[in-house]
Amino acid sequence: MAAGANQAIPTAKISDVIATFRPTRLFKSGDSKTSVTSLDFDDSGELALIARDDETLQIYNCKEGKHAKELKSQKYGVHLARFTHHAQSIIYASTKVDDGLRYLSSHDNSYIRYFRGHTSTVTSLALSPASDNFLSCSADNTVKLWSLNSPNAQGELKIHCPYLCAYDPSATVIAVASPPTQSILLYDLRNYDKPPFASFDTQSYEARFTPKTAGRDWTKIEFSNDGKHILLATNGAGHFLLDAFDGAIRWFCHRAAGSTMRASPGTHPPSASPPAGQGDVCFSPDGRYLIGGSGQNGILVWDTQTPRPAGAEKVLEPMTELPGPKWAAIVAYNPRHNLIVSADKDVMFWLPDPDLAP
Repeated sequence: MAAGANQAIPTAKISDVIATFRPTRLFKSGDSKTSVTSLDFDDSGELALIARDDETLQIYNCKEGKHAKELKSQKYGVHLARFTHHAQSIIYASTKVDDGLRYLSSHDNSYIRYFRGHTSTVTSLALSPASDNFLSCSADNTVKLWSLNSPNAQGELKIHCPYLCAYDPSATVIAVASPPTQSILLYDLRNYDKPPFASFDTQSYEARFTPKTAGRDWTKIEFSNDGKHILLATNGAGHFLLDAFDGAIRWFCHRAAGSTMRASPGTHPPSASPPAGQGDVCFSPDGRYLIGGSGQNGILVWDTQTPRPAGAEKVLEPMTELPGPKWAAIVAYNPRHNLIVSADKDVMFWLPDPDLAP
């Protein structure tokens, strides 16, 4: 691995370093049958949280570049693990026994609270950026709104196959994606029980760019930090970048190698092969770039501000490919530092290489 794995993580302007990221520290799982299924950072950016299908949670110190702690959840399993805004506390979805959500203290590995009510697999978890509320989507055709302070759901939406959800940066709007209906619904949280104020139909986009996987294989929905765009990630030939106000497609971010070889959230019950995932692409913190798995070793970067001539095809090819020795089935960009973490069976930290800086 490259030098500097334990040095402080630089915070240079993203556009200056985005093409210089290189693998810096590899954490081996120790078991070739184990796969990472979710990845998250705490609010400070100091810690990374990994869920694996061996029913463990792994916490890494991003600043020091080292493994910090292992937590086990053998009884209930673990997926979609997320840090809350409270230090050393985590929420995650069960994968066996029941379809509940668990609120865990990582300090002493004790449960603070259980959230029960879903009757089928939880497919997505989203924590509010502004409060202790969070959302859960389930294959039971409901989206539930929760507060960390109460075991009872604060609200519920009944939607056909609401497999993915996300808050906008202001925490006033939520997006719910339903792959089988090829639609994205936007709700005003202040009127949570009212019909969606916007509905985006993606059928024409899928027919044009992903006809072989239309109505399935969506893996993630995410707002850009400025709230202007929505990323709709897929397991296939690329990802959709949509205008958050009218749903118009801005780019289809193409990747030639295709599939991530992960089960999409709508696959339930979760199967052991392929393992579950949470999507392999994300926004950079400035909202300009998409960083994602290439479908083979390494990571791709798309510059979403690339000018498009009038009348040109809305296909965006990667601006660069970051070379790496491992498959990237899950990718996340640390929101506080210039650190990328990718994972499949092992976990890889990526840092800008100062020797490649412009």
